[in-house]
Amino acid sequence: MKLSKLVLSLLGSLLIANAYAAPATLAERWSSLRTEQPKLQIRDAARALGVSEAQLLATNLGNGVTRLQADGNQPREIMRAALDLGLVQAITRNENGVIETTGTASKFKQSGDKSEQADQADNKQDPEKEARQRNIAGGYLGGAIDLRFHFENWKYAFAVAQPGRDGKLTRSLQFFDANGMAVHKIFLRNEPGVAVFEQIAAKFRLPEQSAELNVVAAVPKAAEKPDAEIDLKEFQLAWKDMTDVHQFAQIMREFHLSREQALRLAPAGAVERVTPEALRSLLEGAAKNKVAIMVFLGNEGLTQIYSGKVEKTMAAGGFYNVLDPDFNLHIRDTALRSGWIVKRGGVTSVEFFDNEGTQVLSFFGVRERGKTQPQAWMDLAEGLPRAK
Repeated sequence: MKLSKLVLSLLGSLLIANAYAAPATLAERWSSLRTEQPKLQIRDAARALGVSEAQLLATNLGNGVTRLQADGNQPREIMRAALDLGLVQAITRNENGVIETTGTASKFKQSGDKSEQADQADNKQDPEKEARQRNIAGGYLGGAIDLRFHFENWKYAFAVAQPGRDGKLTRSLQFFDANGMAVHKIFLRNEPGVAVFEQIAAKFRLPEQSAELNVVAAVPKAAEKPDAEIDLKEFQLAWKDMTDVHQFAQIMREFHLSREQALRLAPAGAVERVTPEALRSLLEGAAKNKVAIMVFLGNEGLTQIYSGKVEKTMAAGGFYNVLDPDFNLHIRDTALRSGWIVKRGGVTSVEFFDNEGTQVLSFFGVRERGKTQPQAWMDLAEGLPRAK
């Protein structure tokens, strides 16, 4: 009887101790999740744990992860310094797509950098020009690593040196927005670049290595302006007057249109709707007929562009993929809601949107500056399955 009372007393003490035990930290919860699901990607782990990827990565500060300065102009300067890394893999993603390109980023000529500095005084008198200048990083225009920046949407940066899935040490620079979502990642793919990576990590190291991030909740997507309130006649005239495809963004801003809404209200003959399955048809056709294509995929902070031919396409892991040695593309095509063939400014593109009406990616035919798009691209677009 005495023994039973002792056991009950001990059990009661344990229950009381457990009731007052400190809750598991985020790092401990992640460790447990990795034990249960060792192949789980960090982005998916963050979603499962109810936090952002940046917050999850920050739990490893001091364990191969270094937080870098990311205020003001620092992300731009880090990307300028990263031009010296040599061979890298650049990875950009959004909710339903990932683009991965391996190569060496191109730099501007020195004269371009000088003129960039000389323009700073004039930029103060021209806010739009100043904003454009802040989004230039001394390279990445064209070439193997082709990027378009929106640095105003970059918030956090890290240098990461940790073992990969194969156990080998990988080094990367990783950037996130104010929501803690990944904007862009650069993985080092050559040994000579290790010294440059370490210099970047040391030069831009944030003095206060705090894991506390002021992550903000994502703002819900704004509702479209009602079609009835759009000056349809003027919008369609502006579309027809386009002389360059890059004017499209300004027209959307002027008429307060979302991108998909602008396509829906386009002039007759300017767009044709295709099925979401047209994504597979386009990539398979490009591979079979060796058609050089341009792929644009990005998020609010950066767009990455691939230009060239594709070879190996296949469905796997819930995605439709291009799996070439130096170029990978992964699209969750089951999340696509619509596709469009779009003709504007003398250029034909094919664009795909997800179930939220957000653009996932777009395609163009590779062409020389000042010349029309190749007939092979036009034929590929023309042959895509139309939506009813």
